[in-house]
Amino acid sequence: MTIDLKKLDKLAEVAIKVGLQLQDGQDLVMTAPMTAAPLVRRITEHAYKAGAGLVTTIYSDEEATLARYKHANDKSFDRAASWLYAGMAEAFKNNAARLAIAGDNPMMLAGQDPDKVSRAMRANSAAYKPALQLITGFDINWNIVSYPSPAWAKLMFPDDSEEVAVGKLADAIFKASRVDNDDPVGAWKAHNAELKKRWTWLNEKQFASLHYTGPGTDLTIGLADGHRWKGGASEAKNGITCNPNIPTEEVFTTPHRLRVEGHVSGTKPLSHNGALIRDMYARFEGGRLVEFKSSEGQDIFNKVLDTDEGARHLGEVALVPHSSPISASGLLFYNTLYDENAASHIAMGQCYADCFEGGKDLTPDQIYAQGGNRSLIHIDWMIGSDNIDIDGVHADGSREPVMRAGEWAN
Repeated sequence: MTIDLKKLDKLAEVAIKVGLQLQDGQDLVMTAPMTAAPLVRRITEHAYKAGAGLVTTIYSDEEATLARYKHANDKSFDRAASWLYAGMAEAFKNNAARLAIAGDNPMMLAGQDPDKVSRAMRANSAAYKPALQLITGFDINWNIVSYPSPAWAKLMFPDDSEEVAVGKLADAIFKASRVDNDDPVGAWKAHNAELKKRWTWLNEKQFASLHYTGPGTDLTIGLADGHRWKGGASEAKNGITCNPNIPTEEVFTTPHRLRVEGHVSGTKPLSHNGALIRDMYARFEGGRLVEFKSSEGQDIFNKVLDTDEGARHLGEVALVPHSSPISASGLLFYNTLYDENAASHIAMGQCYADCFEGGKDLTPDQIYAQGGNRSLIHIDWMIGSDNIDIDGVHADGSREPVMRAGEWAN
């Protein structure tokens, strides 16, 4: 069982034509693990066929990354390649598109010193901030797709040979990315239309908050002033409509960082920086996460929450039906891009600036004043299941069902 190269080529085409809608003459900055070179080459080909100006790929290598943790001096872990991220930010300011290929071994940093991992990620987040702000602010068109690397595949299918495992993961990626049919571009058009129906309804309702109830969960999430729901295709500030995440099953918006109360239990494990964090539980007061527990990975996640003050506040709330294709697959991908699309979720940290009425014209200070959050991190974790009900609460306290038993109520 191997990777279907025709479907891999379709994925590359979808990345350019749906994910980015790359424009004639537009440059493209791409990042990828070295193992993803077959997909990088196909994306590059489709990019140039679409009229790309210049395609630049920055590769990462797992062995080189691990060599740092094994041999670098201690001071190395408080540093990051700020010059590289400054260059990426400069490219984005000049309207380059951004594409990331996910495929690294999710457990790559398992067994490494958690303090060094935390410090390195904090330094990297600070250095990446100028470029990340242009992405989260939707200044440019951007997209993430995935490649079935052997290490990732063996993590998901440990009892299979590497070849069989890679083939199974490839098929799962192709199905979730809607390239397992004759017209994937048309399939994405139909899917985006369905997501638009959902977020249009939510925008019409203008709920003040969402109330979640279920096993281990009684949580009220206030929504930011002037919030706007989005999902699927989104128009960036440069006027280009893109699908940032492939796959995607969510509609999402910005919560008010000071209006979250209650407790919530995670419904799926979170894979983060080489750790699998299980059985998550969080308690919020005044918008701040004041207590966090988990059966595994508790210390690691608490270190992440100490990144900055904004790390303990929410930056995103997203709704996903329990019957989504990724949930129906029954697979744990160990990759947030996929696992977040199997369940409704929340994200600690940085908000998306475009999830506001007139968001393209709001300054960071205005977004903050309306309840948007600021942080160096953005980490999604899953809180939805077929046991969770969600009500939309209006400003006058009246309620309407939004989800029942994990499915849309209307």
